Amino acid sequence: MNAPEPPALTPRLTNPAELIALQSELAQMGVDGWLLYDFRDQNPLAHHLLGLGKTTRRAFAYFPAQGDPILLRHAIEASAWRHWPWEARVYRGWDDLTAGLETLLHGVGVVAMESSPGGDVPTVDRVPAGALEGVQKTGTRVVSSGDLVTRYHSSWGPEGRASHLRASKVVRETVHAAFHHAALAAGEGRPVGEAALMDWIRGRLRERGLREQVDCSVATGRNASDPHYHPEGPGALLAEETLVLIDLWGAEPGGIPADQTWMAWLGESPDDRTLQVYDAVRGARDGALDFLRERARSGKEVRGFEVDRVARDLLAREGLDRWFAHRLGHSIDRELHGSGPNLDDLETRDVRKILVDTGFSVEPGVYIPGEIGVRSEVNVYWGPDGPEVTPDRIQEELLRIPLRG
Repeated sequence: MNAPEPPALTPRLTNPAELIALQSELAQMGVDGWLLYDFRDQNPLAHHLLGLGKTTRRAFAYFPAQGDPILLRHAIEASAWRHWPWEARVYRGWDDLTAGLETLLHGVGVVAMESSPGGDVPTVDRVPAGALEGVQKTGTRVVSSGDLVTRYHSSWGPEGRASHLRASKVVRETVHAAFHHAALAAGEGRPVGEAALMDWIRGRLRERGLREQVDCSVATGRNASDPHYHPEGPGALLAEETLVLIDLWGAEPGGIPADQTWMAWLGESPDDRTLQVYDAVRGARDGALDFLRERARSGKEVRGFEVDRVARDLLAREGLDRWFAHRLGHSIDRELHGSGPNLDDLETRDVRKILVDTGFSVEPGVYIPGEIGVRSEVNVYWGPDGPEVTPDRIQEELLRIPLRG
């Protein structure tokens, strides 16, 4: 047996000071409690929220809307749960676990768990079917804990927001430097390849203090029509009169990542088709941001799928919506692709509410195979007064980077 590791993250739900606010939220949801299940980190959301170290046995942590939380854990897992401040019930065999779960949920009508009907929201759908069946056999109904995950797992906090702002500035400055680096190399007759520029970008991001979740994608010309393009070998050369897409991201240690996509023309004379598609994508991005601002001014709640629909409809007016093959945006928390609401009415219909102190990307794109690919990506922090867009200076026009020797 391996000794349990100490928890790497400060737990939120095991802080008694959080309990009153959590129980108020549970009452507003109309559920009897929040039941968190984990086994070998199958549910990383529970692992983070409970501040767990290494675990090897099944456990249920129940947070009722009234009364103190109760833990049901295995007899050998005491160290992994050393930070649990309330009652802990112990089981040894499978029959103990079954009986213990029935006792724990006796009289409980509805609990929230990390599940998603139909698997519609995969980032929340973390509890195995067998564990759900075990809960349902007690007579307790299960609903999704999606909004609780947003509130307690995906919120940024003041330092998270500050770290994102710093990362955003580094990302913006790095992508501009990368375009000019490529233009200088092309102008001197030694054009850089896509893979080499990606290595250059990663190095620059790390030099500027972004040491976690650092990566990028560089796609030139028709290669950008593949939304998740990655070059084979050295990739294509970045030559004169070429459209270039750079998507790059990274975070400070323990911080909130920044994730941006910029477009540039190496040269001075982009063709009319490129400008048409770029303007349509920028218009979809700005339309989505305007929708968010209007919802904030009106005080109305906003759900992820609604924002996606705005951008998709704007591209439809230009006859380009069929080439917008992914969701409008993804949640950003401590992970680049976080567990909060996505802006999505395509891959899923994400009906979760966007809550204060959370963030996400806005990144419409048009990808016409073999012809052109354009994406514009910014990030949004949803604060008390509405959307705060990063970087501080977002891309308006298609960048034109003249070659110079």
